[in-house]
Amino acid sequence: MIATDTTSLLIAVAYLVTGVCFIVGLRLMSTPLTARRGNMVSIAGMAIALIATGFQLDFAESWWIGAIGLGAGAAVGIYFARSVKMTAMPQMVAIFNGCGGGAAAMVASAEYLKLDPAVQSVAPDLSIASVLTAIIGSISFTGSIIAFLKLQELMTGRPITYPGQQVVNGLLALVAVAGLVCVAIGYEPVPAFFASLVASAVLGVLFVLPIGGADMPVVISLLNSFTGLAAALTGFALGNDVLIISGALVGASGTLLTLMMGKAMNRSVANVLFGAFGAVKPTEGGGSSVAADAVVRESSVDDVANMLANAEHVIVVPGYGMAVAQAQHSVRELADELERRGVEVKYAIHPVAGRMPGHMNVLLAEANVPYPALIDMEDINPEFPQADVALVIGANDVTNPDARSNTSSPIYGMPILDVDKAGRVVVLKRSMKPGFAGIDNPLYALDNTSMLFGDAKSSIDKLVGAVKTL
Repeated sequence: MIATDTTSLLIAVAYLVTGVCFIVGLRLMSTPLTARRGNMVSIAGMAIALIATGFQLDFAESWWIGAIGLGAGAAVGIYFARSVKMTAMPQMVAIFNGCGGGAAAMVASAEYLKLDPAVQSVAPDLSIASVLTAIIGSISFTGSIIAFLKLQELMTGRPITYPGQQVVNGLLALVAVAGLVCVAIGYEPVPAFFASLVASAVLGVLFVLPIGGADMPVVISLLNSFTGLAAALTGFALGNDVLIISGALVGASGTLLTLMMGKAMNRSVANVLFGAFGAVKPTEGGGSSVAADAVVRESSVDDVANMLANAEHVIVVPGYGMAVAQAQHSVRELADELERRGVEVKYAIHPVAGRMPGHMNVLLAEANVPYPALIDMEDINPEFPQADVALVIGANDVTNPDARSNTSSPIYGMPILDVDKAGRVVVLKRSMKPGFAGIDNPLYALDNTSMLFGDAKSSIDKLVGAVKTL
C-alpha cells in the first residue's frame, strides 16, 4: 500500500513510538535486573517499525519478495541465537554488525544510483549522505568480516603489519574523500561513487588487520558505532526517521563504549582510530619480566580445595578460559559450596576480560550468579590485599603485573586486576601458553602463585567434589 496523508501520519507516529521503545529498551538493558525486559521492549519497537514500513511501500505486485526477505532473516537470526555458544558470541556480534554496515551501504547505493546521477544532478544533501553511508558502511562491513575471522581463528589473531601501512591507509582514505567531493559537485559522480565504495571496503580490511586479538573488544565497539552512524545516514538518504533515531542511538552508544574500552586498555581515541594498536613490538628481553630461571609451582586439586575451604575471603577472576570451558555453572557451584562454609566469595570483572565488552557478566548471569557479587575492577582492586585467595580462571593479560611495572611490555599502562596482591593466587590454565596478547605473565612465577593445569570446567568440578569431602 502506498502511503496516503492519513497513513503517512500514522507511520510517523509509529516511528516515534519505535524510537521511544528503543530508548527505553536501551535504558532497561543498562542493568541485568531489567535487561530481559529491555530486550522485549526493543523487539516490540522493531516489530512496529517493520509493520509501519510495510504500509509505506508498494507491495501490490512484489509483496512476496519482502516476505521471503523477512522470513529468511528471521530464520537465520533465530537459528544463530539458539545455536551459537556464548564463547562464540563475540564473533557473532562482529558478523551481524558487519551485515548491518553492508546493508546500509547497499541501500544507500541503490537509492543514489536509481536517481541516475550520470544524466541528472542529484541534490547535494542526498548525494553526500549516500556516499558517506557507503564509505562508513563499507568500512564496517569488511572490518567486521576480518574481526570475525580473527575471533573465529580462521586467520591469525596476531597483528598483521607491513611497511608503509599508514601511508596506504591514508591514501585509501584520501581516495574515499576525493570521491565524496566529486559526487557532491557532480563531477563524474558514478565512477567517483564506486571509487569511494571500493577504497572504503579495502580500508576496512587494512584497518583491522594490524589489530591483535587482545584489542578486539575495542574494535567490535568501534565498528558497532560505525554501523550505527551508517544507519543514521541511510535514514537521511531515505527520509526515514526511525533509521535516523536508531542509528544515532547505536552510533552514540558504540562511541561511548569505545571510549570506555580504550580507557580500560590504556589506549587513546587517536590511537584507536589511527594507530596499529595491538601490534606487539619486539623489545629487548622480549618485553617480559619473567626470569629465565623462574620456577612455576603446580598445585593439586586437594591442595587448592583445602586452601579455598579454609579461606575467609575468596575473589574469583573469570577470563576467556572460563568461557571456552563453559565453566560458569561449575564456578557458581563452587562458590555456593564455599559460601555454605562461611567463605565470602566475590567476582572481579575486568571491562575487557573475554573477547567483547561485558562477556564475563553475561556468562556469569547465565549461571545465575548474583549481580551484586560481580565487582568492577576499580572497586575490587582495593580488596585484593585483604583476600586470602584469588582464583584466576583463564584470565591472562588482565592480570599481568608487567602492565604496572615493566615499561618495555606491550601492555604497559593498561589497568589490570591486582590479583598478585592477594595472600595466595591460584591460576587455572590448560598450559603455560601466553594469552591473547601473546606475551608471558610473570604472575605465574611469583612466590604466592600456584598453577592448577587442565580444562577449567573439569578442574572446578573436581574442586567442588574435594571441598564437599572436607
